[in-house]
Amino acid sequence: MLMFIYWGMPLFMFIMGVMVFVSNRKHLLSTLLSLEFMVLSLFLLLFIYLNLYNFESFFSMLFLTFCVCEGALGLSVLVSMIRTHGNDYFQTFSILQC
Repeated sequence: MLMFIYWGMPLFMFIMGVMVFVSNRKHLLSTLLSLEFMVLSLFLLLFIYLNLYNFESFFSMLFLTFCVCEGALGLSVLVSMIRTHGNDYFQTFSILQC
């Protein structure tokens, strides 16, 4: 039962994040939140893996650093999109308008 909690819970979290990401959403913010949820579940899986086999946790800190950079990049794209288009709806901008 404990092994299911170790391996099953992060995998379930990742699958739920993928399902939310794939479903049709109108706002960019909800898409970015689902991506961050998937990254958080991958971090949990990596941390459990490294602790289970008694490896060092330096790689998890490097992974967490890259996740923070990814989140900041997503928020900067969101802010620039809101400044140019007025909102974060996917329907208001076109690919031809770039």
